[in-house]
Amino acid sequence: MSEAAYHLISSHEKRHTTRRSRILTTFTSSATLLTAVSFAFVYLTAIFYTRSIAYRDPTSAFFDPHRGYIPSYSAVRQDQAEAFIFASKTDLTRTRPKEQTHQKKFCVGIPSVARNGTTYLRSAVGSLLDGLSEQERNDIHLVVFIAQIDPSVHFAFKENWLHNLTDEVLLYDLPKKEMEHVIELEQTGNSREKGLYDYTYLLKTCYAQGADHIAMFEDDTVALDGWYHRTINGLDIAEKQTALRKASLDFLYLRLFYTEEFLGWNSEEWKTYLFWSSIVTAAVATSLASIRLISRTAKKAMTPKLLVAVFAIYLPLSILLFFAAGRVTVLPLPNGVNEMPRYGCCSQGLVFPRDSAKLIIDFFEERTLGYVDMLIEEYADAHASTRWALTPSVIQHVGRKSSKGDDYGEASKYKMTVAETLWNFGFEENDVGELRREHLDAIGRHSS
Repeated sequence: MSEAAYHLISSHEKRHTTRRSRILTTFTSSATLLTAVSFAFVYLTAIFYTRSIAYRDPTSAFFDPHRGYIPSYSAVRQDQAEAFIFASKTDLTRTRPKEQTHQKKFCVGIPSVARNGTTYLRSAVGSLLDGLSEQERNDIHLVVFIAQIDPSVHFAFKENWLHNLTDEVLLYDLPKKEMEHVIELEQTGNSREKGLYDYTYLLKTCYAQGADHIAMFEDDTVALDGWYHRTINGLDIAEKQTALRKASLDFLYLRLFYTEEFLGWNSEEWKTYLFWSSIVTAAVATSLASIRLISRTAKKAMTPKLLVAVFAIYLPLSILLFFAAGRVTVLPLPNGVNEMPRYGCCSQGLVFPRDSAKLIIDFFEERTLGYVDMLIEEYADAHASTRWALTPSVIQHVGRKSSKGDDYGEASKYKMTVAETLWNFGFEENDVGELRREHLDAIGRHSS
């Protein structure tokens, strides 16, 4: 081969190599750019979607209090409760059932004190009773405790609906010395001691009534249509689940209300979050390494610059969005019954098996001072008792003025009082028609 021919071939090969290098460079640059653009599009879409679904999640960075605290279903339920009470004035079938000797399944107790300018008790009683079948109502012994030395100061005591709809309107019936102590507690505004005393007094009354379960509701709540059959089913599941565990464990209560605010990313669980984040990172790394081994094209496209972007930018941002979306949004509690040994707030609705109620009564009488919800949790922790919660909640806290009088007008986050922020956000997503159909189906199954 002549020297001229050799140089010609060599020059051709160099141009070909340079062209391939340019093509490869262009390909890898295009892959990097395409990945960046695609990620940006998907990420922004995910943000907008998350904003649209997480506005009711108080554990989310996208939570919108202006929309989240809107009383959607609870407002409808309050209207239904009011209509039920109004109709009871002329419809005798809505009044309490005739005296019966059969054993009641539930004693439902509602302690109530006078609050200026509020009539919460009407909604509580009306929503508990509205929609119940005759059999469901007959299974319940409903007690409203007017926890006032002078019951006439309570708006409801003078109204006929209270006496017509309830099975018992409970008043103080105490020995002279004990009555004097209660008078002193009421006059001095000692809510920590009087609140616990009143709760215990009502709990003891329900216990003496003999029902299998005792349900305690605060007077500023509303119950959804079908709360009774869901509670019965929940109790059955909770009791069976508890029985499968160690015999030494007690089933203390079934929670009918909680606020999702305390079910977020808790700092004491940071090791768990770090572990799963590491698992996700390792899984992505393993997947990319496997693709590079299988595909030559992928190997060329996955340049060091692209891999650095994946692990330094794309993956951290994705993990960040996962946590920002909120725990209730990405890892919601499954419907049914869930164990809730921590973060269960507050005492708006609790159902105690009969034996557990006696234990709590004895504990309260021993302590005499404290807040009901905190003392119950203290007892449960000390005795390793199981605590269950019904998901979704079947009651909502609608109170805007605390019966304790210790937080009204005080600024808290979102410029709301502590009482106002005790809210179950999932409750407001209920559909009136679906609940009615579910309840009628349950009634039909029970009667067949």
